[in-house]
Amino acid sequence: MTNTDVRKRKLASDDKLSQPNRRKGSPSAGNGNGRGGVTSGLKVSFLCLVVSVVLLLFVFGVYQLFYAKSTQSNLTKSSVLPTVSINYRSYNNKQQQQQQSQSASGLASDNASPYLARLASKLGYNKVQYAAIIDAGSTGSRVLAYKFNRSFIDNKLVLYEELFKERKPGLSSFADKPDEGAHSIKLLLDEARAFIPKEHWASTPLVLKATAGLRLLPQSKAENLLNAVRDLFAKSEFSVDIDAVEIMDGTDEGIFSWFTVNFLLGRLSKTNQAAALDLGGGSTQVTFSPTDPEQVPVYDKYMHEVITSNKKINVFTHSYLGLGLMAARHAVFTKGYSAEETFVESICVNPIIANRTWIYGNVKYQVSGKENSKSSAEQPVVDFEACLELVKSKVMPLVKPKPFTLKQHAVAAFSYYFERAIESGLVDPTAGGETTVEAYRKKAQEICAIPNDEQPFMCFDLTFISVLLREGFGLNDGKKIKLYKKIDGHEISWALGCAYNVLTSDEKYNNS
Repeated sequence: MTNTDVRKRKLASDDKLSQPNRRKGSPSAGNGNGRGGVTSGLKVSFLCLVVSVVLLLFVFGVYQLFYAKSTQSNLTKSSVLPTVSINYRSYNNKQQQQQQSQSASGLASDNASPYLARLASKLGYNKVQYAAIIDAGSTGSRVLAYKFNRSFIDNKLVLYEELFKERKPGLSSFADKPDEGAHSIKLLLDEARAFIPKEHWASTPLVLKATAGLRLLPQSKAENLLNAVRDLFAKSEFSVDIDAVEIMDGTDEGIFSWFTVNFLLGRLSKTNQAAALDLGGGSTQVTFSPTDPEQVPVYDKYMHEVITSNKKINVFTHSYLGLGLMAARHAVFTKGYSAEETFVESICVNPIIANRTWIYGNVKYQVSGKENSKSSAEQPVVDFEACLELVKSKVMPLVKPKPFTLKQHAVAAFSYYFERAIESGLVDPTAGGETTVEAYRKKAQEICAIPNDEQPFMCFDLTFISVLLREGFGLNDGKKIKLYKKIDGHEISWALGCAYNVLTSDEKYNNS
C-alpha cells in the first residue's frame, strides 16, 4: 500500500455499539415441576437489568448536567480519545476521485464522558485493546505501546497506560548494515512484548513508521532497512498489516502530532486549537488550524480537513525537510567544503572546540571552531552576528510555504525545542514551562559567549531554533512558546494519533 493510500485512512470509529451476549433462558411458564422458580429467577434478573439501565441513565444524566463543561485536560490516570476523521485534500484528479468515493462523516465528539467510561470499566462493559507503534526517527528509535479500554457503552477508546522506550542511534544509521538495524528494532520490540500480555499479541497492531532519517537515504538503502524490519515483524506474533512498515509521509506526522497535542490539552472542541511545532533531526513539522476562513485558500494544497465534534476543522500542515536540527547543523558545518571532506571548521562553534566527533548520515565528521575577530585566547567566543547571518542564509530558502498566520495561535512545541531549552537552562528541567522567541535568542547569545566544552554545539542549536521561529515562521520576539515533553503523563508524539488511527480505521480491531 502506498503512502497516499495510508493517508486516505480516516481517524473515525464505528458508531455501532457492541452488544453484550445474552444468556438464553427457558420460555416455559412454571408448571409445578420446579420451572416456576426458573421463571421467577428470570423475572428478578430482568428487573435487575431494568434497574441497572435506569441507574446508568441517571448517572449519565447527572454527569452531563454537572460535568459536561469540564475539559479533558482535567483527566489524570485515563484519557478518553475522541472520534476524529481526517480527509486529505487531493493534489491531483486521480486522488480527488478516490477521495470522493470515501465517506466524509465524523461521528462522536471529544465530549465523551470519562466518568461513564470508567464506570463501564468497573462493571466490565469494555474490552482491553493494545497497540505498539515504533517511531524510527533520524536520531533514535522509540517504541510507544498503549493500553486502551474500548467501552461497550459508547465505543470510545480510553487510554490507561503507555510504555515509552528509546534507543540510539536511529535506524538510518544502519544504512549499510540492515540486519543490525533490525536488531536495534528487535530490542524495542522486546520491550513491547514485556508490556503487552502474550494473550493479546495476536490482536495488537504492530507498526513502524520511519521519518526524515530514512527519507534522506538513497531509496535502495532505505528499502533494505525496511525489508529487514518486515522480516522481523513477520515473526513477531503481533498483528502486522502489509503496510505496517514504511516511511511515513510528513503530512501524517504533522496531523497525528497536532491531534495528540490538542487532545491531551483538551482543545479539540475549542474554536482556536493550539499549533503543534515538532522539531526532529531531519525535518520540522508545523500544524495549525487557521482562525480566519479566508486564510484557507492562501495555503492551498497544504490544507487538510479534520472532522471532530461533528464539525469540520481546516488544518495547515507541512513537513520542512532539511530543517531538522541535525540536518541544519550539517548544512552550516559543511558550508564551503566538498562532500568528501570530513574535517570541518565552523564559525558557529567556539574556537576552543577541536576535532569534536559528530556523526550525520553515517559519516563521521571532526568539527572544530573557527577563529574570528571577536575572539581572543583569553576569552574565546563565537561571533554571534556572523553565525546568525549564516544560519539565516540556510534556513530562509527552505521555509516554503511560510506559515505567516502561525503567530495568531497558541504554540505548543516539543522534541528538540523542549530538549534544548532544558539543556541550556532556559526553562525548568523538571517542570518544563513557557518561554518566548526572544528568550531563545538571548540564551543563544549567552551560550555563544561561553567557551562551553561540554555542549560544543549548543550555540548553533539555539541560534538555529531562534532563527527558525522568528525569521522562518514569522513569530515576534514576545510570542510565548509552551514547551512540552509530556501532558498528563503522556508522551507528546505522533504515535498516539497513529495508534488511534489504526485502531479505529480497521474493522478487525473495532469488532474483534
